[in-house]
Amino acid sequence: MNCMIRPIALLGEYTPTFPPHISTNEAIKHAQNLLDVELTAEWVATEDIDQKLFEHYSGIWVAPGSPYKNMEKTLWAIRYARENKIPCFGTCGGFQHMVIEYARNVLDFKGAQHAEYDPYASSLFISRLPCSLAGREMQLNFVPGSLVAAIYGGLSAKEHYYCNFGVNPDCIAELRQGPLSISGSDAEGEIRVIEHPEHPFFIGTLFVPQTRSTLEKPHPLVAAFLKAVVGRAI
Repeated sequence: MNCMIRPIALLGEYTPTFPPHISTNEAIKHAQNLLDVELTAEWVATEDIDQKLFEHYSGIWVAPGSPYKNMEKTLWAIRYARENKIPCFGTCGGFQHMVIEYARNVLDFKGAQHAEYDPYASSLFISRLPCSLAGREMQLNFVPGSLVAAIYGGLSAKEHYYCNFGVNPDCIAELRQGPLSISGSDAEGEIRVIEHPEHPFFIGTLFVPQTRSTLEKPHPLVAAFLKAVVGRAI
């Protein structure tokens, strides 16, 4: 397949020495090679997000590296992608902000907050993890029939983490109230993957799959995201 498609926006403050950002760029190249498609990706600082974002970009990857300079603009982009069926992928900090956006705009918890921005907020959907996951590799279990299980072609995997924050255990019951699916967890049952079953590609992972991608073996989640972007453009 050889076609020109609008670029993907990588939302976040790009830092050339930050390993997850380096891995994000490389993982996209790996997936491009696998799919044989001319699909580029550009970093967009969160403070530069505006109403014309989706006139220029065909999908968004909300990248690791929070706190973002502009949380509200980031949440707006996630909401727009969710409501308009635009491919949206969030890893680490991206996953966390997808949860906040969903809590605010679907579950109607307008004060839903992230502890990295406001640790004393009354409605913390994202809280500091008791033990940091940065640098750890952990086993994951996927829900049978979920999109993520189909993408991996199995019900388990090992992935790397680079985060200190995750879903607040006190908010899990509320998070299960809407259509968003909790489709992956670790060995202790903690939420590690979310997806929207009514969306072509709306997936968030607390882990950073891009760090395991190689040219010989592109990561299936990254490839599936790019494939969703290409499919929407055709």
